[in-house]
Amino acid sequence: MIGPVYVVTDPAAPMPVAEQAMAAARGGAWAVQIRDKSAPDDEIARLADMLLGALAPMGVRVFVNDRAEVARRTGADLHIGQRDIDPLRARALIASDALLGLSIETVAQCAAIPEGVDYIGAGPVRATATKPDAAPPTGPEGLARIVAASPVPTIAIGGLTLHDIAALKQAGALGLAVVSAVVRATNPEEATRALVDAWRQA
Repeated sequence: MIGPVYVVTDPAAPMPVAEQAMAAARGGAWAVQIRDKSAPDDEIARLADMLLGALAPMGVRVFVNDRAEVARRTGADLHIGQRDIDPLRARALIASDALLGLSIETVAQCAAIPEGVDYIGAGPVRATATKPDAAPPTGPEGLARIVAASPVPTIAIGGLTLHDIAALKQAGALGLAVVSAVVRATNPEEATRALVDAWRQA
């Protein structure tokens, strides 16, 4: 279900969001997430519909960030944060075969992960410029504690690069989610492929 590399799009990156997602998919990402805090739901839904049509044949999952109603309308997967919709309500809204991810910042939050959450996005592991309201970095040691406390698989997130992969695997993460390392790279497809290859070789 979960692969090593999950790419989160950024509307402020040089490449259009749809192209970011397509490049990540071609590079071997198992999932892409549409994250745009300011775009209206209808715009996110149109993008999700287009990407679902293009990426499903490639076996790549399409997530939307925070927008449970968009996930319900389109059949996309959903990722939510601690201050977004309640996970149980989100699970009830989205398709039965859709994946639900939940952001986790601390070990204490792991105790409140309800049934129906399929994975957690743990972090930020490192300081990150793409999420101004991010919690303090956990570092690999904090990540390992979250992995140990979580009842579901963990994807690490937050300022991660190729150089973090060995530490993330050692901490027990099943993969990493990246923004800048792919969507701000000169060649996002090649950047994704390099991360996938590095994970498999670590």
